[in-house]
Amino acid sequence: MSDVSIDRRSGAAHGEPMLDCRQLTRVYSEGPQDITVLDHLDLQVAAGERVAVVGSSGSGKTTLLNLLGGLDRPSGGEVVIGGRSLAGFGEAALGRFRNRYVGFVYQFHHLLAEFTAAENVALPLIIRGQSRKAAIARSLELLTRVGMAPRGDHKPGELSGGERQRVAIARALVTDPSLVLMDEPTGNLDQTTASNILALMDELASSTECAFVVVTHDPAVADHQHRKLRLDKGRLTPA
Repeated sequence: MSDVSIDRRSGAAHGEPMLDCRQLTRVYSEGPQDITVLDHLDLQVAAGERVAVVGSSGSGKTTLLNLLGGLDRPSGGEVVIGGRSLAGFGEAALGRFRNRYVGFVYQFHHLLAEFTAAENVALPLIIRGQSRKAAIARSLELLTRVGMAPRGDHKPGELSGGERQRVAIARALVTDPSLVLMDEPTGNLDQTTASNILALMDELASSTECAFVVVTHDPAVADHQHRKLRLDKGRLTPA
C-alpha cells in the first residue's frame, strides 16, 4: 500500500488542508458543443471541517463529488487529498487510495440486499484483503458507534430508511477515511432521524478529524456545517 499512503498527521501539523482542489475544471462534449460544468474551481477543506455545498439542480454538485472522490477525472486542474494528487495515480492505485481514504454516503444508501448490515459495512475491508473475521469485528465497532449494532444481522430490506442510512455511514467510515463525501445524506429521512445523523457527523468530525463535504438541498443541513458554499456557473462562492 505504500504507493497510495498519506501522512494525515504531518499535513495537519503543517496546516495543510485535508482536501485541496486547484483550478478544477470539467468539460463535457455534447455534439458540436462543449459544456463547462466546473470552471477553474478552488476548494480547501481542513481536517475535521464540515463544508456544505448547495446549488440548483444541474449546477454540477454531483459532478464535483465524483471528481473529489476520484470516480471521474477532471478536464483540468487537480484534486489533492492528504497531500497526494489524484492525478498521479493509475486506475488500480486510485481504486486502492479511494478504498483507504475516501468514504461515500449517498441519498440512496446503495447497500447490497443479499448481505446483512454487518457484512455491508465490512465489504470495503474485505475488498482490501482483510480477513472476514477482522472485517466483521471492525464493522461491528462502527455499527455500535452509529447505534446499529443490535441490527447487524439484519438485511437492508428489514431496516427502516434511517437505519439503512446509519449503516451506509458506518460503511463510509469503516476504513477510517480522511475525507467523507455525502450526497443528500438526509434527503429521505424524517426530521428526528436527520437530526440524529447531523449530531453523528458532528461527533465523527471532531473525534476522527475526518473532513466532510456535504451536498444538500436542505437548508437545515447546510446551515449546520462549518461553512456553506454555493455552486453556480462552475464556481464556488460563500452562500
